[in-house]
Amino acid sequence: MVRVAPFGAWASPLLAQTIVAGSRSFDDVRCDGERLIVTELRPSEGGRYALVQLDAEGQRHELLPMPYNARSRVHEYGGGAVCAEHGRLFFVNFKDQQWYELSADAVRPVTALPGQRFADAVYDLERGRLLCIAEEHAESGVHNRLVAIDVESGQLQVLVEGADFYASPRLSPDGRQLCWLAWQHPDMPWDATELWHARLDAQGCLLEVQQIAGGGEESVFQPEWSPGGVLHFCSDRSGWWNLYRWQAGEIEALTALEAEVGRPQWGFGMSCYAFFDEQHLLLAVNRQGIWQLATLQVGEDPCFLTHDYSVARRLRARAGGVALLTAAPQQPPAVVLYEPDSGTLRELAQSSPMHVSADWISKPQPISFVGAGGATSHAFFYPPHNPEFEAPADEKPPLLVISHGGPTSAAQAVLAWSIQYWTSRGIGVLDVNYGGSSGYGRAYRERLHGQWGIVDVEDCVRGATSLVERGLADGARLAIRGGSAGGFTTLRALTCSQRFAAGASYFGVSDLEALARDTHKFESRYLDRLIGAYPAEQHLYHARSPIHAAEGLSCPVIFLQGLEDKVVPPNQSERMVDVLRAKGLPVAYLTFEGEQHGFRKAENQQRALEAELAFYARVFGFAPADALPPLELENGED
Repeated sequence: MVRVAPFGAWASPLLAQTIVAGSRSFDDVRCDGERLIVTELRPSEGGRYALVQLDAEGQRHELLPMPYNARSRVHEYGGGAVCAEHGRLFFVNFKDQQWYELSADAVRPVTALPGQRFADAVYDLERGRLLCIAEEHAESGVHNRLVAIDVESGQLQVLVEGADFYASPRLSPDGRQLCWLAWQHPDMPWDATELWHARLDAQGCLLEVQQIAGGGEESVFQPEWSPGGVLHFCSDRSGWWNLYRWQAGEIEALTALEAEVGRPQWGFGMSCYAFFDEQHLLLAVNRQGIWQLATLQVGEDPCFLTHDYSVARRLRARAGGVALLTAAPQQPPAVVLYEPDSGTLRELAQSSPMHVSADWISKPQPISFVGAGGATSHAFFYPPHNPEFEAPADEKPPLLVISHGGPTSAAQAVLAWSIQYWTSRGIGVLDVNYGGSSGYGRAYRERLHGQWGIVDVEDCVRGATSLVERGLADGARLAIRGGSAGGFTTLRALTCSQRFAAGASYFGVSDLEALARDTHKFESRYLDRLIGAYPAEQHLYHARSPIHAAEGLSCPVIFLQGLEDKVVPPNQSERMVDVLRAKGLPVAYLTFEGEQHGFRKAENQQRALEAELAFYARVFGFAPADALPPLELENGED
């Protein structure tokens, strides 16, 4: 029997503890012949990245013993922490950022170079070395290089230096050619990257080094060699990331889609295509925020597959096919094999068991609306949904607007228990792909140039307003939440708009000048395009910083902050908390020991989710069905 209860007060089996306990997420997949190795993030193990081998039937075999943690910190965001090639398995250990070799018998250190961090390796079998990215943290600053490391002695040899950043060293199948990406400040890799190529002599020295693509206003992504030794890469020179190949000194387009075969390179080891033979590839293609899979025979148009997945990533060539990570709107993320002989996609493993039946899941609805400047903007709307409850006929639901991080990232139409947590309790969710988001072409990404804190905020406001106008949300009970750059958008929206009645900032940026001065190297010039050059455009940084617009704050805010965050340090949240205290506005501030940029420990994820629910219950005046820990809300009514 369906019961009647106010929105927000619906009982749900999706408890924060249930969501977090035993959960794991797939971070990467690597293949070596038929061997398939998955990197799993495990909140229940303190946020450790474990390595698991899956056999052809999906049976799991633990590889990495405790306390080893396969996670790189190059660029702070890492990625590319595992190299599995030619029967050998190497990983970067989080604690010391050094390379180790993992065999059936032992874990063996490869490097012992304090101050160096490593990522994104390929194994040069002929010369017994890893070709990888090294990031040196020294008194003189942070220095990024492309290096070779002898796997027996651990000796490091610099191959290429001089650029601000490097990524994607890739060795040709015959070991005689090397390619890589490089870029310079103030560009981010989705703004402009250069694709370089060199021949290698017998000792592995670089010869005939040349730039073959990229630079200017062209972003190159995922250089890769075909099995026969032809260099392929993605480029957005057409305004969309498409696939190209370089052969006999000429560049040839293999796709001409108004869609993205590529994505912003926030971490190492990202991939959107893989070969299953010399003339055939599997592609992941993003059309209007939804990822599709397609096969491509060189010289022909892509052939799109029928499937339920909305995200496909980390495509890796495997003997007999392609392995990849997927996600879908109504099932957990999975490790999938594409088997070209049958043309089928076969799931090997899911990231976590279904906590509830599909009847409880709110399906994402793609919506478009008139956004900033009258341009069309996009979002995914998740209406409140609970098969056992309905609200009084005259009540409209609260709405939680999510401003994603990045900001050159994207909301994905996938099953996220953290979203279903809200919808199953009677709170709608709008996940906004504001101007600047990826998945809609370069021009859409560039809407945010010089406009961060303006376009993103207006799109969030207009997206929420469009749902209110459609009668799908209560205009008096709108909240906005976000983390990191999304936290900045959240705080900007709360200081320069009266549209929202509450906000939640997860390690959000409040002072753009402090971010420009204090953040890590990878993002230290990111704001040049999003805001303006610093300090020449200091007045813009001051004008758009929420901390300097605090007089516009008029509603309660909850802040959640990791105390070891180097990307957005705790003082960014603390200054905003002090402002709300001084204004007498309700404010909650939760800090988490041992957490960096993003919460990885199960107990902290649970605490954050429950605290946010308790906060909205206090602000919007509903009584949650959950037994929640007490929340200290300063300046709040008892």
